Amino acid sequence: MTALSILDLVRVTEDTDARGALDNARDIAVHAEAWGYRRIWVAEHHNMPGIASAATSVVIGHIAAGTKTIRVGAGGIMRPNHAPYVIAEQFGTLAQLWPH
Repeated sequence: MTALSILDLVRVTEDTDARGALDNARDIAVHAEAWGYRRIWVAEHHNMPGIASAATSVVIGHIAAGTKTIRVGAGGIMRPNHAPYVIAEQFGTLAQLWPH
């Protein structure tokens, strides 16, 4: 069977604020896990009021805390916006907290 993945922009809609978008992303991951998806990726975007995934590592932690087996990761990190060492520490910590 083909491994399926989701790329989530964590969209803020007319019906949600940023917190609602983050909770919706977590809910999507919970359902995707139950449906057999293998991975969910979060896209990093900044200065966009309609997207709530600017703090990618924080969003990954929020999603991973609600799941058991699905792999949660970043669709990409905007390197010019972050020090490499900080990203390595953040993602290393996430890997220790959720090693699946």
